[in-house]
Amino acid sequence: MISQTAEYALRAMVCLASREAEALPGHVIAQITQVPASYLHKIMKQLVHAELVSSQRGPSGGFRLTRPSSQITVLDVIMAVDPIKRISHCPLNLPEHAHSLCPLHRRIDDTIGQACDAFSQTSLQSMIENQS
Repeated sequence: MISQTAEYALRAMVCLASREAEALPGHVIAQITQVPASYLHKIMKQLVHAELVSSQRGPSGGFRLTRPSSQITVLDVIMAVDPIKRISHCPLNLPEHAHSLCPLHRRIDDTIGQACDAFSQTSLQSMIENQS
């Protein structure tokens, strides 16, 4: 359902949320999340661009969330790095489906919508609280 990039971004964001009071350097996030450092660097740039994370250089620098973890959803993170695509028109470009989706594509899009709804109702904070 979600890409490896989105999964890695979620790992990084949950890591930051679990240490909300401190800035974490990229290599520390990479080690904790087991994400390759070079790949994580690209993901963190996307999260900074989406204004979910801020970065600060220097000895006490690193990455931190831009707002409380209770205000950042799983959907926010996914959409920042690899947006989920909804089906708005017939992927086969069939003329008979020009104004509405066929039952198959409607069902697929409805399921994607349900996943998006669930992701939008799940905060990073809830991910931390549910860890066992």
